[in-house]
Amino acid sequence: MTMPQMPGPRLRHGVWEFPVHHMRGGTSTGLVIWEPAAPADDELREELLRHLMGVPLEGERPGNKQTTGLGRGPATSNKVFFARMEQADAGARLVSTLAQLAADHGRIDWSVNCGNMSSALQLWALDSELVEHIATGAHELAIRNTNTGVLTTSRMVLQADGAFATAEIPGVMGRHPAVDLFLHQPAGAKTGALLPTGNPVDTIAGVRVSCVDVAVPMVIVRAADLGKTGHESVGELAADADFLQRLKAIWVEAGLKMQLRRKNGSLMSAADIAQSETLPKVCIIGAARAGADLAVRYFTPQTVHSSLAVSGGCCLAAATLVAGSVAHELAPKSATSVLGEVKVDIENPAGILSTTVVASTQGDALRIASAAYQRSAQVLLKGYVPLYAASAALRAALAQRAG
Repeated sequence: MTMPQMPGPRLRHGVWEFPVHHMRGGTSTGLVIWEPAAPADDELREELLRHLMGVPLEGERPGNKQTTGLGRGPATSNKVFFARMEQADAGARLVSTLAQLAADHGRIDWSVNCGNMSSALQLWALDSELVEHIATGAHELAIRNTNTGVLTTSRMVLQADGAFATAEIPGVMGRHPAVDLFLHQPAGAKTGALLPTGNPVDTIAGVRVSCVDVAVPMVIVRAADLGKTGHESVGELAADADFLQRLKAIWVEAGLKMQLRRKNGSLMSAADIAQSETLPKVCIIGAARAGADLAVRYFTPQTVHSSLAVSGGCCLAAATLVAGSVAHELAPKSATSVLGEVKVDIENPAGILSTTVVASTQGDALRIASAAYQRSAQVLLKGYVPLYAASAALRAALAQRAG
């Protein structure tokens, strides 16, 4: 597999500059970086990300507006993908590694994937000419995520005039290049089991919850059990401190029951889970009002999501097929012994997320073969970011990468 010459760091006016694509994938924004251009050392790689996104180099900085970087405040706009190509049995495949940052501190979470930003990867690869354009029709790209091990197929369609087919999705103005993402064998992506606790329902702090791992581990709670409807505004939920405190106690205990692990494989502590920006995801669900199967308010987990992350949407959709789960009780779906598609529409603050779960039953066991969703993607800007305050060690590492 011959790779085109990709841009590396460059030195201009005594300042090292680093090449990035600033992109939107679904309802998330962030950067996509050609991984071979970045330092190999983990600490220097994290320093690079802090400079690029404008988060504290160390310690806490409450209220940080990220005016020195490309991050935009919420978790949904503080994502960076490192990407490279590899040769697999079926041909060239993109390898992605997600770094999740937060505005007010310098800790970086490497534990999960992002379904929304993943929809930007094929467009990035095509724009960077890492994969060949086809004249017309469907173009597919296999993606392997290193954070979770999940395998995805991204599909975009080129029309006769050479332009991408477009889509309009909830939470995004206008029509943009459409991307269909198929998550393959997504069950147990992080924990190794569809039901990490072994049960479709657990009782935590007196509340019935379902802990499900499809693409991402998630804690699902009936909104009514917490005095909610699942139709509250984001602002209303964010302002309810008592509710958030109660929900946090539930997700921390659920995370311990799911035996969530750090990047190095060791078990996360209660403190780890309480501080995590990514694990576990949490949602409260209620009856639908606009013709969908159910309504959701989603947490990432520290903040209320303005819509619904697609990985979380796929997990919730799959949970409706799990007999006995709180999602199944509210929106009962079922699979048969023959592998087939099950459609699940989920109301969220931005609209309706349509998902497809490809599943079958084998005896009493549920098999999730894949889950799919449609997003759109954009290249917002591409170019070089000057690193005015880079450390001497980072400057030296960038000099090596400049070749």
